[in-house]
Amino acid sequence: MKPPTYSRRSFLALTGLAALSSSVWAKEKRPPRILLRSSWQTVNIGDIAHTPGVLRLLEDHLPDAEVWLWPSRVDNGVDELLMKRFPKLRIIDGHNNKELAEAFIKCDFLLHGSGANFVAERQVVQWLNSPKSKGKPFGVFGISFAPKQSWKTEPDSAERIAQSVAVLNQARFVYFRDSQSMRFAQAKGCQAPVMAFGPDGAFACDVKNDARAEAFLKANQLQPGKFLCCIPRARYTPGWTIPGKNQAPDPIKAARNEAMMEHDHAPLRQAIVSVVQKTSLKVLLCPEDMTQMRIGKEVLFDPLPEAIKKRVVWRSDYWLTDDALSVYVRSAGLFGNELHSAIMCIGQGVPAVICRWAEQTSKGTMWRDIGLGDWLFDLDDDAQVKGVAPTVLAMARDPEGSRRKAAAAGARVRRLHADGMAALKRELG
Repeated sequence: MKPPTYSRRSFLALTGLAALSSSVWAKEKRPPRILLRSSWQTVNIGDIAHTPGVLRLLEDHLPDAEVWLWPSRVDNGVDELLMKRFPKLRIIDGHNNKELAEAFIKCDFLLHGSGANFVAERQVVQWLNSPKSKGKPFGVFGISFAPKQSWKTEPDSAERIAQSVAVLNQARFVYFRDSQSMRFAQAKGCQAPVMAFGPDGAFACDVKNDARAEAFLKANQLQPGKFLCCIPRARYTPGWTIPGKNQAPDPIKAARNEAMMEHDHAPLRQAIVSVVQKTSLKVLLCPEDMTQMRIGKEVLFDPLPEAIKKRVVWRSDYWLTDDALSVYVRSAGLFGNELHSAIMCIGQGVPAVICRWAEQTSKGTMWRDIGLGDWLFDLDDDAQVKGVAPTVLAMARDPEGSRRKAAAAGARVRRLHADGMAALKRELG
């Protein structure tokens, strides 16, 4: 993908606003303050990973900046996880008007973190319109922005898309985590001064809990480098089954999940059988969100032949991102129907094969953008379905080559992330 281009007008706007925003903190002789809008939910380790990933990038590229986090949710122990890794971080309560007002007054730049879409559009509008922050810039880092392709789901209206584009056009930069999203946004009139491919922030996530990971591996007789991880997923996340989420059941989505469950997991079972029969590796069935332990047991583990089950471990409980990442880096690779665990793996140089379908956003297509197109499978294409098991087996049989390939993709991601952080540096002077 070509680097972003700037018109003279855009360049002057960029440099002018950067000088304006930096002059405030320069005169006050303090570090610049960034308000990061992120942390969408905690029932999915991928949604958790967005935030520490972007925080690490800010730590690496703007080490002097103060970062205030404006989260949607940091419950379930996620606040402790973040503060342990980033002790200087300040987490504000967005429902506390006093705290939010202070953030709007004292922070110099609003950074919208990675997400499935322009998740915090309403909060960005709030930032733009508030007298406390009026005139202060914002940018968007690593989002998908594409038309819904969901089965029997109403598409976004043209009016709704136009509203989002109108807000994005006020951003100093917009980085899209897949090129399909950027093309769609451009076609709909998005023309922020800087628009480019900028991979998901979760690639940079590095939170770990090595002690718990090692204890888990020991308890389940899994040796480092001697197992693959496998993650199941329903077409639609059945959030209505998660206690405390208070989500109404959706019979249409539930029926679609049931209709496609075997279709979407048979290739993963075939891969498991091939790996167990043709290599010395074991397979760990593990979740990315709170709904997937049951799927792993009932759809992947239970139908396996008894001889295969002896070398397959099913994780029965949910875990947080630090536990998961510490296990992933000790594995020989990962495959399955989820993306963010795979993203975290590639960020750490661990091979990862992913499957996707129309009900997901366009995020999975980023695998092609970072040079891993042959590790991406569209399960809506029967011809591609047949390639899942052979590709997983090939990855397992060539650990050195697979790691080199993962490392090359990770290096490309880091270069692109550096471009995004450079744009933020320009804004902060």
